[in-house]
Amino acid sequence: MRHLKFVLMFGLMGTICTYQSYAQDLLPEVTVLAVKYKYLKAVDNASAPQPVKLLERKAVAFDVKKSSFYEDDYDTYFVSFYIPDGEVLATYDNNGKLLRTAEKFKDVALPKTVRDAVAQRFPQWGITKDVYLVNYYEEQGAKKVYKLLLQNGNKRLTVKANDKGEIM
Repeated sequence: MRHLKFVLMFGLMGTICTYQSYAQDLLPEVTVLAVKYKYLKAVDNASAPQPVKLLERKAVAFDVKKSSFYEDDYDTYFVSFYIPDGEVLATYDNNGKLLRTAEKFKDVALPKTVRDAVAQRFPQWGITKDVYLVNYYEEQGAKKVYKLLLQNGNKRLTVKANDKGEIM
């Protein structure tokens, strides 16, 4: 009986190790170039919704030099990344450096700071629509703005807030 338990346990451990080695081969490799860390630091938002993070990671992982349209003759490349919830238009130089982005996401989950600021300043109003805009420039960093459509009965109001919850 002891021998059977040992054989079963040893067989189970071998099976788990085999599956783990196969799982490691299935994951795609992502390379983040050092020239794009400045962008990641500028747009870093721990409370950003998943669609925002997804497209920003795609923009960082994109390698202009490996693209089918790359030619040494051009100084800049404009590349668009789309999903149903948003889009990122990124500009790269001919070395693959991310120079600037224009990002737009609709109806994202708002950060707590923005929700609290709106609730405090406009207590009787509800947020019916929102658009999250990010403009990144290599020299200036990132500017993040939430455009909110508020509604109170038949009244509507458009408000802008930054990522810190400051109403603009």
